[in-house]
Amino acid sequence: MTGKTDEAWLKEGISGYEKRIARYVPFESIILPDFKRTASLPAEKIKAKEGEKILTYLKSDDYVIVLDEHGKTYNTIEFSSFLQAVMASSKKRLVFIIGGAWGVHSAVKARADHQLSLSKLTFSHQLVRLLFAEQLYRSLSVIAGDPYHHE
Repeated sequence: MTGKTDEAWLKEGISGYEKRIARYVPFESIILPDFKRTASLPAEKIKAKEGEKILTYLKSDDYVIVLDEHGKTYNTIEFSSFLQAVMASSKKRLVFIIGGAWGVHSAVKARADHQLSLSKLTFSHQLVRLLFAEQLYRSLSVIAGDPYHHE
């Protein structure tokens, strides 16, 4: 993820879900700091700088999923099944990437194994963090057979 989360209510919500997620799987959230002095740079240049930084954190045996509005959409049960299959693969880490305000650079998308969309609607990257944390927690609870999801 790039850039800090500004709103206290978002931070609190994200933190709460991250603690719940950690009950199911080892979990770490890495937030890359915003680049300074970018006001005069075009969006593509900012995305390229963010992309370069993101790529330095990835390992060759990571399974990388980029959250992108053009990615595949799932319902909760479908996403849980997909997630379970990926977690059973030989990849060592499952890495989800949420880009900054301008999205994710094409180089990061090219490195990704999968692209995921939470919705066709547009959300701020900060709100996506909360929405995705909730969905990841919900999917992990489905995989574990816990009664979090009602269908």
